[in-house]
Amino acid sequence: MKEQPFHVMAKPSGSKCNLDCKYCFYLEKEGLYPRGSHRMTNEALETFVKAQIHAQPDGAEVLFAWQGGEPTLMGVEFFEKAVALQKQHAGSRRIANAFQTNGVLLDDAWGAFLKRENFLVGLSIDGPRELHDLYRVDKGGRPTFDKVMSGLSVLRKHGVTFNTLTVVHRESACQPLEVYEFLKSIGSTHLQFIPLVDRVGDGEAVSEASVLAEDYGTFLTSIWDHWLRHDVGRVFVQLFDVMLGVWMGQPAGLCLFRETCGDAVALEHNGDVYSCDHFVTPRHRLGNLLDQSLGDLVRGPQQREFGQNKASSLPRYCQECEVRFACHGECPKNRFLHTPEGEPGLNYLCAAYKRFFTHANPGLRGMAWLAMNQQPPAKIMEVMASA
Repeated sequence: MKEQPFHVMAKPSGSKCNLDCKYCFYLEKEGLYPRGSHRMTNEALETFVKAQIHAQPDGAEVLFAWQGGEPTLMGVEFFEKAVALQKQHAGSRRIANAFQTNGVLLDDAWGAFLKRENFLVGLSIDGPRELHDLYRVDKGGRPTFDKVMSGLSVLRKHGVTFNTLTVVHRESACQPLEVYEFLKSIGSTHLQFIPLVDRVGDGEAVSEASVLAEDYGTFLTSIWDHWLRHDVGRVFVQLFDVMLGVWMGQPAGLCLFRETCGDAVALEHNGDVYSCDHFVTPRHRLGNLLDQSLGDLVRGPQQREFGQNKASSLPRYCQECEVRFACHGECPKNRFLHTPEGEPGLNYLCAAYKRFFTHANPGLRGMAWLAMNQQPPAKIMEVMASA
């Protein structure tokens, strides 16, 4: 059987970060490693680079995705070494690098490096100042909007390709077009929205910052309606792009919406590999790449069972849902509600996605028809204008 590519979210600084975002789920992972430095060693870096290159199928582009914590804490020199190792071991393979950052430490040295080595940068920004600063604060509790915008200016100055990652919390969900237009105004043409679901305890309660499902549904449909009339082909919203592929009969390009998962693992600074970024727990530790083959860890029985559980644990309510083909129960981390029949495993965001997929269906069908008939999906805007 042909091996499938997999994704590794590498965290060279572990959970260490220079910010103290009030909703961050990863800061607490520091407790997994109470001793020693939270910096990836040269040995772990070289082992990872070699393993990632050689574990991917022949002909596939090899993507290195760097996250944290905050990866800029490692310094430019660490990533210069990473790139040198990639070039040393790549052979004929194509290498790409993606880099997620809060932007606060970006300066001209970073800008020059990221441009020279063609890194794709994901910049975390939650919208206009008042929405961003509500939760994205530094270690002293101070706002970070101005520092992030300074980092953005570095990226734009050096011509670095970037997209934006925006956490949608309870307050921002009520201002969809304000958030969307702000992101456009700062030059972002590729937008990723991340709904904040912060579960409290083992029940169905969530934090006060967590988005309400009904509001997230409104957030998505409001932006969709505006985008469908004005910005198709000019602004790319990750969820919309993924769903267009689904409506064209393709597998979802995002693990959240695939029937099974397990092909996106997290790598901690010391070489420990975990089932998923959202499941970095002792129970979901697969092993360490300094001791075992990365490919064997990702394709091994423990991880395959983890991925298959996404489908096998889907409650009947979801199995019989008319939009199951698009949702597949979304991420297992959010499945902590009970269905109307009392069965566990309903996704907290079910109402949001059901509303959005139903609402967007006509437009998605129209764009899918255009694409499959060798016409640009952006022609849907002409259809909408004449409707």
